[in-house]
Parts: sequence; structure tokens; C-alpha cells
Amino acid sequence: IFVGISTTVGAINFIVSIFKMRAPGMTLNRMPMFVWSVLAMAFMIVFAVPALTVAAGLLELDRQFGTAFYVPAHGGHPLLYQHLFWFWGHPEVYILFLPAVGMVSMMIPVFSRQRLVGYTWAVAAFMAIAFISFGVWVHHMFATGVPAFAMGVFSAASHVIAIPSGVLYFVWIATLWRGKTNWTVPMLFNVGFLLVFLIGGLTGVMVAALPFDWQATDTYFVVAHFHYVLNGAVVFPIFGAIYYWWPKMTGKMLSESLGKWSFWTMLIGFNVSFFPMHILGLMGMPRRIYTYDDGLGWATLNVVVTIGGFAFGVGTLLTVVAVIRARRHGERAGPNPWGADSLEWATTSPPPEYNFDSIPVVSSRHPLWDDRPLVMSSETSDEATWSLSRPGTVHRHNPVLDGMEARPSGSLGIPRPTYLPVLVAAGLTIIFYGMLVTATVMAVIGIAAAVVGIAIWAWRTEGDLR
Repeated sequence: IFVGISTTVGAINFIVSIFKMRAPGMTLNRMPMFVWSVLAMAFMIVFAVPALTVAAGLLELDRQFGTAFYVPAHGGHPLLYQHLFWFWGHPEVYILFLPAVGMVSMMIPVFSRQRLVGYTWAVAAFMAIAFISFGVWVHHMFATGVPAFAMGVFSAASHVIAIPSGVLYFVWIATLWRGKTNWTVPMLFNVGFLLVFLIGGLTGVMVAALPFDWQATDTYFVVAHFHYVLNGAVVFPIFGAIYYWWPKMTGKMLSESLGKWSFWTMLIGFNVSFFPMHILGLMGMPRRIYTYDDGLGWATLNVVVTIGGFAFGVGTLLTVVAVIRARRHGERAGPNPWGADSLEWATTSPPPEYNFDSIPVVSSRHPLWDDRPLVMSSETSDEATWSLSRPGTVHRHNPVLDGMEARPSGSLGIPRPTYLPVLVAAGLTIIFYGMLVTATVMAVIGIAAAVVGIAIWAWRTEGDLR
């Protein structure tokens, strides 16, 4: 319940920050694709996560206070929990998916040396996915006795959501087609994403069809589809992003050789592990079992699945080795080792605490490719303008934008680093464990720690903020 509340509040923070705290001149049609994907994700969280929070709250009321929201004997219904859960559960897949494809949409242009083809179409696809994803949750419940008309509507929506994903594929392919690809490790993981997610998307269209879904429900076919979608759409882009942004975060390059070994081991291991699950599901193997009788014809494929799973684990371990090795032996990264186009590459690697000596003024979608970002070079009496120059950034002031025009209208002081949030979080953790084990004294201690942390945090003066 509390995680749901914090996630929702965090999403609101993202939305406000994106609309009010962008770099001056960064109008909506100049925002990086990753920022667009986070914006779409945040709006989805605001509408989806409260359903899960309510579902957990009603369950707690049933358990602790005797209500009957989910108890059939007293007029409740378990399907209410399923509806609330899946109203969050399917958008949640796209909550994970959208930031990952935002990363892909940032990396493919850089390693293709080509501006993203169809920027507007890609943004529209992000928003379409975010919107349509709220109309497909019942396809997880086709086998629960939902009325036929409702199943038809949700089946149609589950097919339609493939269209914006297809638009994104055409955007990425066109960008690759027009560019000259540089096959670095991040680019390999992006292409791996394209291949793996394509299979996951096709099987998603298959289970959106009612007759097939009734046969595949609760089988290993669904397990295979789910992992192809989430592994293809999330894990591979994240690993690509690690190799892409690690030099910016640490100032050290990760090993290209270890990275390529990691990629190929992960790609081969993943497909060896999860592709046979499609066949196992069609052979009737159910999900959520830990053992099965001999002689059913599943043993050989399950051995293959196990081997592939270990290989995939070895591939991920190679990236861990690359990260550890880079701490001492990594090649020094300059400010922009990839020749990238976005603003984070305009400062040092790693960046200073305040990010920029002078906050840039953006004039295009690709500021580092089109021209160098402009900065306000002199201090004036206007605090919003003053906050763009070096004294403003050093003293932790950030311009606040005025609506959609991306013009500074004020200045916001950024708080200094503090351990108070850690104290509050520790107090909340103690409260939760006290509630779980019904330890009143522990809960009281947690409440005291949280209250003290929040009180000091709220009491800080304006001077403390600076």
C-alpha cells in the first residue's frame, strides 16, 4: 500500500519536473525521446498504480477488519481483486516497456549517425501505447467467465495496441536504414532488443485471439511470451543503456570485448531458455508447477531450458565483471565518447555535482549535432536569467519554465544533500516490520524516527536550502 502511494507521488514529481524544470528553450517538440517515454510512463503510473493500492487496501480490510470485498460467502467476489490487479498489471508491462524503448530511441540515432526518423510519430506511438494499455486488462481474464461481448472488445483492443508498437519498429528500422551503423556494445543490445521483442510481440497478438488464448491460458506458452516481452523490451535495452551511459556516470569506459561476449551469451542463452517454452506450452505443460510426472514428453525440452537459463546468467555476470574491471582498468572517457547529440554529453564525465557550469539554452532536438548550446553569459537583476549562469548553478538555483514556451519565469532553489530522507525511510521500514510481526514497540520506534526526520526536514530554513 505504501509503495503504491510513494510510486504515485513519485510519478507526479516526474510530470511536474518535466513540464516546469526543462532546460530553457527545450519546447515539447525538442524534448529527448527518453524524457517523452518517462512522461508517458508517469501518467500511466498516476492512473494505474492507485488501482493496485486500492486492491491491497481492500484485502487488508478483509483480513484485519472482517469486511467482505473478496469473500463470496458474504457477498464479495474474488474477480474484483483480479480486475483491480490487472487494471494495474497490464499497464505495468508498458510502464516498464516505455522507458526502455525511450532508451533505445536515444541510442539508435547515435550509433546510426542519423537523426531519429519520424520523431513526431514515435512520440504519438508512446502516447497511444499509454492510452490503449488501459483497455486491455481483461485479456488476462478470458478464462474466468467474462461476458462474450466484453471479451470481444478487449480482444480487439489487445490487437490494436500492436499498431503503435509497429510504428516504433518502422521508426527504428528507417533510422538504421538511413544511417551508417557503428556496431558498439550498446548498439548490439539494441538490435538484440529488436529481435527478441519482435517474437514477444507476435506471440502477444496470438494470445489476444480468444480461441487461442483459451488453449494457451496458464501454460508455459504464456510464460515464454511474458519473458520475451519483458526481457526483450526491458533487460536488453537496460544493458545497452548501462554500456552507453556508464562512461558519463563514472568517467570510465566499459570493456568492449567483455560487453560483446556478454551480449552474445545473453542473446543465445535467452533464446535457448525461453523459446522451447512455447513448444512446452503447446504440449500442455502448465505454469506454476515445480515438478511433473515422467513420460509426458517435457523432460528433454526442460533440460534445454535449464541450460539456456544458466548461459543467460553467465552473460549477465560478464557485464558485472566488466563493471568491476572498469573501476581500475577502464579507459578514460571524455565528455562525449560516443559523439552523441543530447545535453548530458555537453559536460564532463562524470559530471560535477551541479551538472553544468552554465545551464544551456536549447535551440534544436539535437543540440550537440546542430550547434553548441547557448548560455546566458552575464549576471543581471533578473533572478531567472541569473540562474542560467555559473553563479546560479554553483549556488544550486534552477530556472522554472513558463508553460509550454520553455521560457524561464522564475528560479527554484535546489536543497543541499541531506541524510534526512534516509532517516525517514528507515523509520518507515521499522514501522512496516513492526506491523508485519505485530511488534508494537518496534512500530512505535519506527514512528518516532520517521516523525523526527520529517519534522527536521520540514523545519529547514531557506538558508539551509541554499
